Amino acid sequence: MKFVISVIDTQTRSPHTPEEIAAIDRINEEMAAAGYRVFAGGLDSPNSAQIFDFRNSQGKEVGGSFHPDGEFFSGFWIIDVPSRAIAEELARKGSQACNRRVELRPLLGN
Repeated sequence: MKFVISVIDTQTRSPHTPEEIAAIDRINEEMAAAGYRVFAGGLDSPNSAQIFDFRNSQGKEVGGSFHPDGEFFSGFWIIDVPSRAIAEELARKGSQACNRRVELRPLLGN
């Protein structure tokens, strides 16, 4: 079963402390050692985002994020685990390591 664990952040939140970075490194190592981590990465600030909307021949491009309230995903893990219970435990550990809220969502497709 594949899941995405998305890290929820805000523009006003301080960068990760050295302790948080060390904790994130440990959870990454734990996930990799167990064979659960497919991919992990961070995302640049929403200020660097660009929205493309070419539905119905609109041809619209706008700078900035689609999240108007200031919250955004600042990173994520893609995991492949044998059960949702393991995914939930990894989400708890990820939230604790990052000192951020996280969202766990099943990944559809292969």
